[in-house]
Amino acid sequence: MLDHLVLATDDLGRSVREFAVATGVEPAEGGRHEGLGTRNYLVAFGPTSYLEIIGPDLERPVETAMPFGIDGLRGSRLVTWAVRPVDIEAGVAAAREAGVELGAIEPMSRRTAAGELLRWRLTSIYEAPYDGIVPFLIDWGTSSHPAGSGLPSVELVEFGATHPRPDEVNAVLEALHADLRVVAGEPGLRATVAGPGGTYSLR
Repeated sequence: MLDHLVLATDDLGRSVREFAVATGVEPAEGGRHEGLGTRNYLVAFGPTSYLEIIGPDLERPVETAMPFGIDGLRGSRLVTWAVRPVDIEAGVAAAREAGVELGAIEPMSRRTAAGELLRWRLTSIYEAPYDGIVPFLIDWGTSSHPAGSGLPSVELVEFGATHPRPDEVNAVLEALHADLRVVAGEPGLRATVAGPGGTYSLR
């Protein structure tokens, strides 16, 4: 079910360099999100999941708010994650029955560094439910999945979350068949990845 983790940053170049130094793996340029003022770099966890490092596109700034609260960030933060259900509409309905609105299913696209146009649909609501601990849903349709396009890769060693109302969050995750169990604590996601150069913690 895991599609990708989202590491948002106010300085994309800095975050990419820090990741590369810590793991020995250089993230690959993903592409630009037209009209949103953001661009990303990607690292695969395997053939069907990856890490997205997303930050401002300094060459194409926008006056509107950027996704994931990037405008207000100082540094980088693991802000949310995405799961890929078999049926995205059914996933939205299941979350609603569990008491959470995931927002409308919206079409999006970006052009890769190689010029390929990727199109997908995702649920989009900000601020994200339960501080981003509840994932958004994504459907790649007929587009190639980014993780299967020859990305550099690292191992996802750990992925976890805390929230002051873990029972409520876990009920929604169970409805989505999402393989994550939340424990009590301050709201936050955490992950550890490992590459040939070492491990790196994302929070």
